[in-house]
Amino acid sequence: MPSTRDIRRRIRSVKNTAQITKAMQMVASSKMRRAQQAALAGRPYANLMNEVLAEVAASIGDFIHPLMEKREVRKRALIMVSTDKGLCGGLNSNLAREAAKFDKDATLYISAGRKGAQFVARTKRQLTAEFTYKDAPLFSEARAISHFARDLFTDGKVDQVDILYTSFISTLNQKPEIIPFLPVGEIKGVGANVHDEQPLAKGTLEFQFEPGVGDVLGALLPHYLNFRVYQVLLEAKASEHSARMVAMKNATDNAKQIIKDLTLEYNKLRQANITKELLEITTAAMAMG
Repeated sequence: MPSTRDIRRRIRSVKNTAQITKAMQMVASSKMRRAQQAALAGRPYANLMNEVLAEVAASIGDFIHPLMEKREVRKRALIMVSTDKGLCGGLNSNLAREAAKFDKDATLYISAGRKGAQFVARTKRQLTAEFTYKDAPLFSEARAISHFARDLFTDGKVDQVDILYTSFISTLNQKPEIIPFLPVGEIKGVGANVHDEQPLAKGTLEFQFEPGVGDVLGALLPHYLNFRVYQVLLEAKASEHSARMVAMKNATDNAKQIIKDLTLEYNKLRQANITKELLEITTAAMAMG
């Protein structure tokens, strides 16, 4: 049975832990609001770009852009968007579970976030590049990831590129999603609209291209892919801070319950010791009398 000193030491230790988790909860809560606003603000532009590109691509006839070329998939690349830090619940483990479903011998991994790179190294998979991105993702960071993936595809090193990330649904709900990136064949939303597919079917508008279809798509498709990665990074950051805030809140609540239980145990043990001492004093007094 632990002594009162041991219990006091445990209570003090748990209180210190609770202070840390409470501070992390407040920091994550502050970052979460900004990240959520950024992710939600980017969705209308992303969805409008999807609609425009779907209409344009449906009007190009037999023209095939190199980024739209469909090939037999012998080798694929996966852009895995994870976090740099832990303590965010099961967010990274859920991503790792989805990433593990890909054939390790036929998949090249592009990591955005240290946790994804650690998973790839731990499972002895092929990590071809590792990128980092800030709490407030920059468009230049997304452009670097997109450009690297495009080079792999256009150079023929991979036949398909997918993105694995955590879709932000709500503060309490984040879900790992896999969306197609290359070749550009069907337009899918990012985030809450990930299942709102718009196949590249015949559109209702007729487009005329100046100076030509190749030049227009040559300028539009890279920007579309860059912004697609950028929106994914925004969604991932909103999910990360939301998951961390919830995880730290749960940790703080659990610490408070442990303190409550330990305090009750301490009081019981202390009362038992007092009662025992009183009995010993009374017994000694009766023996002397």
